[in-house]
Amino acid sequence: MKRFFYIFLSFFICFVLVLSPACFAIEKEKSFTLDLNAPSCVLMEESSGEILYEKNIREKRPCASITKVMTLILTFEAIEEGKLHLDDVLTASAHASSMGGSDIWLKEGEEMSVDDLIKATVVMSANDAAVVLAEEVAGSEEAFVSLMNEKAVSLNMLDTTFKNCNGLDEEGHLTSALDVAIMSRELLKHEKIFDYTSIWIDYIRNGETQLVNTNKLIKSYKGITGLKTGTTSQAKSCITATAKRDELSLIAVVLGADNTDLRFADAKTLLNYGFSNYKVVCPDVPVIENVKVLKGMKKDVPAKTEGTPKILLSNNEASDIKSEVKITEDLTAPINKGDKIGEISFKSNSEVLYTLPILAADSVEEISFKGVFNKMMELLFK
Repeated sequence: MKRFFYIFLSFFICFVLVLSPACFAIEKEKSFTLDLNAPSCVLMEESSGEILYEKNIREKRPCASITKVMTLILTFEAIEEGKLHLDDVLTASAHASSMGGSDIWLKEGEEMSVDDLIKATVVMSANDAAVVLAEEVAGSEEAFVSLMNEKAVSLNMLDTTFKNCNGLDEEGHLTSALDVAIMSRELLKHEKIFDYTSIWIDYIRNGETQLVNTNKLIKSYKGITGLKTGTTSQAKSCITATAKRDELSLIAVVLGADNTDLRFADAKTLLNYGFSNYKVVCPDVPVIENVKVLKGMKKDVPAKTEGTPKILLSNNEASDIKSEVKITEDLTAPINKGDKIGEISFKSNSEVLYTLPILAADSVEEISFKGVFNKMMELLFK
C-alpha cells in the first residue's frame, strides 16, 4: 500500500511540475474587460505608442470633430515650416462661412488671425475656423483633404479615409480608434498645441465671442492635457483625451459613446486604468568619453546622445535598470557628424528594454596627404 502511495505521489508531483507553467501561462493570458459604454476604445502610452487596453480598435467608424486633430497637425507643420504664422490674418471664404454644426459664425470676408482660428478650432471645435485654416494651407478644402489622406498613409493609419477637414458627417469619412490614437500622438509632438488645449474659457473678436472648451475633463481630471472632442448624429459622442502624471503620458480614445457624459466616463476609466497600472522610468544616461578613430585626421571624436530614454513598465515590474555602453569596434574615418558610432542598452534582468544610439558629435576626415599638409601649414603659421 505504501509503495502504491509513493508511486501515486511521484506521478502527481511530475504532473504538477510539467503542467503548472502552462496553467500559469494560461492564467496570465486571461483577458479582462473594463466597464466601457462605447463600442470602440483604445488606451495608448504616448512615448512608446504601446497599446495598454483595446476594444474593437480597428473598427471603422466616423469620429466627428476629432477629424480636426489631423487638420491641426497640418496647420502646425505649415507654421513650423514658415508657410503660416500665428499673427497672419486670414479671410473667411463663402465656403468656410457656409459650414453648419459647431462654429463661430464667420461671415464671408471676415478677417481673423491664425492664432484665434486655431483657438476656435481647438476650444470651440469650430467647423468654419477649421476650413479657413485648411484653405490657407492648401488653397482649397479639397486640396487640404488630399494632404490629410497623404499624411494618414505616412502615419500608417490603415483604417482612415478623410472626406472633409472638420468631421461633419459625410459618406465614407471613416477612421478607427487606433488611427485616432496614432494621429493624436503625432499632434502631441507639436507642443504649441497645449497652449490651446489647456484653455477652459477664452474670447475672440475683442472679447465679443466667448469660447468654452468642449472637453469638460479640462476642469475635472488630474493631469489632463487635451485633446479633442467630437459629436455628430452618425459618430455619436467621441473623444481623444490626453493626460500626463509624472513621466507617464496617456492617450485615451473613445468612439461612439451614447452621450457626452458616457464618453467622459469611458475616457476617465481608460486613463485611471493606465495611471493605476503603469509607470514610465527615465534612467540616467551615462557620460560617453571621446571615441578612438582609426585612419583619421583626428585621433578621436566626441560622442553624444539625443533624447531621454523613457521605459514603460507595469507597476509590479522592478525599476532597477542598468545601462551597457557598446562602441563600434575599429571605428574608422571618414566619420560624419551625426553618424551612429555605438549604442547604450538599458536592461533589467538581462532583458533589453530600450536602446539609445550614440552619435558622433563632430566630423573626422580620413587621413590624406592634403589633409596632413594643410594641418602642418596651420600649425606653422598659427
